Amino acid sequence: MRTGALMVALLSACVAFQLNASMLSPVLPSIATELGVDEAAVSLSQTAFFTSAALFAVFVPRLSDIKGRRRVLVVTLALVAVGSVLSAVAPGILLLDAGRVIQGCSGSVIAICLLMLRAAVPDVRRYGALMGVVTAVNGGIAGVDVLLGGFLAARFGFRPVFWLMAVVALGAAVLVARLAPESRPSQQVAMDWRGVAPLVVTIGCVLVALNEASRPTAANWVLVIVLSAVALVSFAVFWFIERATPHALASPARLRQRATWALLLTTTLTLAGIFATVNGLVVTFAQNREIGFGLGADATSLLLLSPYALVGWLIGPFAGRLAPRFGYLQVLRVGLAGSVVALALMATAGLTSLPLLIAAVVSLGVAYAGMSNIMLNGLSVVLSPQDAQGFLPGVNCGAFNFGAGLSFAVLPLVQLAGGPAWSSGPGSYAAAIGCGLIITVTALATSYLIPRPTAAEIPRHRPAGDGLHTTTMEGKAYS
Repeated sequence: MRTGALMVALLSACVAFQLNASMLSPVLPSIATELGVDEAAVSLSQTAFFTSAALFAVFVPRLSDIKGRRRVLVVTLALVAVGSVLSAVAPGILLLDAGRVIQGCSGSVIAICLLMLRAAVPDVRRYGALMGVVTAVNGGIAGVDVLLGGFLAARFGFRPVFWLMAVVALGAAVLVARLAPESRPSQQVAMDWRGVAPLVVTIGCVLVALNEASRPTAANWVLVIVLSAVALVSFAVFWFIERATPHALASPARLRQRATWALLLTTTLTLAGIFATVNGLVVTFAQNREIGFGLGADATSLLLLSPYALVGWLIGPFAGRLAPRFGYLQVLRVGLAGSVVALALMATAGLTSLPLLIAAVVSLGVAYAGMSNIMLNGLSVVLSPQDAQGFLPGVNCGAFNFGAGLSFAVLPLVQLAGGPAWSSGPGSYAAAIGCGLIITVTALATSYLIPRPTAAEIPRHRPAGDGLHTTTMEGKAYS
């Protein structure tokens, strides 16, 4: 009963985050109309949210180790409600942007929920299954969130969407406060705020630069170069500070471990290869009336995006159940290999046949959203060092966002590389999706560098003294 109550609380928190992340996609035109601004201005509010989410996610999970995970999660959800109310009553786009920035503090919710679940469920079998349930929400609430947002905006305007977000966030805060136990593994440790500041500047500059570069025909490349330079300087400052900090957020010793850099590299490459393929290229091609299938926005969501989210939501719990038995890395690699096959189908026959394109997108939903995405999140928890359990989930959230931004910067650039005549033909889409396929193959290769989290899996019988079992400096078992 205690685990059931905890799951209710954690799932409510995950739903609150997911509504903020995905529910506004079909609502953006309504916001532009009601506030009297263009769609570019409204798109900036989405950029503000996702950038804010990435920045908060980097350090808030570690802060929760120190201040208490339940306490930090309740405060986070309360702030989400405040940001939702500000956005709901906003008379103009500036206040709405401010509300979206505040809502961005929810970027740490999934990571904190997984840490709380890990602390409460020591059995690796049960944790794997429940981890899959919690993380599956991160891929979308079976597509219902997008459909509901479009329904409310079409009939009542955009403001009820934010009021719904506020109610859900407040309800989740109450459930977490009443049903979730507190866990505070680093209560005697001070938060490394000196390290947080330059790291946040680094990630913020990188994300804004990638967002600017994602518009190759209209990008301000001087701004991109300046932001990239600031990011390099800030990271150098961060590295210098972390070398001399006793309780560093991300010490150089931890960053040099394969459990850290190999996972972060795999996460970045996975998102870079897949994210813009589904959320950008496929959507654009499906709605193209000249070379695509001429679908409307509603039909695109119904035929492509909703099934993609739905199958990921359904497969996630099964993937989580398989991970402790067959290995987190094995499930991850099956998911990445399946993603490669789905992208290959998408880049070839999928561009000439709508049923095959739907099949490719659904297959990608199974392989990526239902398997790879779940395992990448799960690995960040089970590979994180015992003395800083929020460290790896936090920086891995940054890798998710960096990879997504890189995807929208690189793949559209490939599509437009051959000029207007080239970019208006199906070959440009095939080349861009093919680029995503190559990046995903690279992600599959780098996954073999990630150490196996033996402590989170069912023990495998091995001859004594086989030399395959090692222990890291934090005392955590890998092989």
